Amino acid sequence: MSMEQRPLGRTGADVSVIGLGTWQLGGDWGDVSEDDAADVLDAALDAGVTLVDTADVYGDGRSEERIRKALAPRAERPFVATKAGRRADPFEAEQYTPENLRAWIDRSRRNLGVDTLDLVQLHCPPPAVYSDQRVYDALDSFVADGAIAAYGVSVETVQEGLTALEHPGVATIQVILNIFRRKPLEELLPAAQRAGVGILARVPLASGLLTGTYDESTTFPADDHRNFNRNGEAFDVGETFAGVPFEVGVEAAREVAAVAGDVSTAAFALRWAIDQPGVTTVIPGARNVEQVRGNVAAASLPPLTDSQLSDLERLYDERIRAHVHDRW
Repeated sequence: MSMEQRPLGRTGADVSVIGLGTWQLGGDWGDVSEDDAADVLDAALDAGVTLVDTADVYGDGRSEERIRKALAPRAERPFVATKAGRRADPFEAEQYTPENLRAWIDRSRRNLGVDTLDLVQLHCPPPAVYSDQRVYDALDSFVADGAIAAYGVSVETVQEGLTALEHPGVATIQVILNIFRRKPLEELLPAAQRAGVGILARVPLASGLLTGTYDESTTFPADDHRNFNRNGEAFDVGETFAGVPFEVGVEAAREVAAVAGDVSTAAFALRWAIDQPGVTTVIPGARNVEQVRGNVAAASLPPLTDSQLSDLERLYDERIRAHVHDRW
């Protein structure tokens, strides 16, 4: 099945506008069985997804290993973007040495069963890392020796992304972007466009809020970050519900559903992200085949109307803006 493809920044690859995020295939989203993980990957690839995003710490490598198994029988491989850096213990800028980066990258190569990784993204490192030329020099050396084909960064803040753009080897930036998280639209996405750098939009459904399926009584398993990271107890709170308080997000999502009308709220929200200038691909996760199909449906929707865009902007200003931290 074909899907719109866009150039992924400086990587030289074209990828589908809807990708697949695979954090949930590793952990922190409740249990996803081996069979369910395989079904999700197969359904996404069969539906035309050509970019899969993962990380070495998702399930301590489980996500990467599941991807390797799913791709083994396939003649054509998708573009696989992984991440490195959060294996650092302690999680400090000083741990981003050439030796550690090489060890993390080599581990991902083994997990994914490849000689050359398509893309390695620094995984939301401490802010000082984004301006450390030694880190970029090390990554350049890994490109030169064939361990990686390209590298990028995953960021929590716009400023981190702008700092990374100062380094010419950066091919891509991954950033949280959704109807409830709009700040990257103002400066980061235009700057990335000018630099020819690809944008991977993550958390596009605000950890499921923008599916419109939750209400105030919805609960999550103990091993799901939507339970244990509501206030940033384990990692940046922006990764959970895009940093929006759950009850606020549930109410706002009802209004998004009203704007979407007859269209699935999730597909509508993904279409919004696809249409933002500068976005290359949007990487929602999925725990089952039905969710994969719902996500992929966004690629065939028409662009949102001016009226819908205005309604969403007004909703953000009235319901969400006051709850979004300045640094986002």
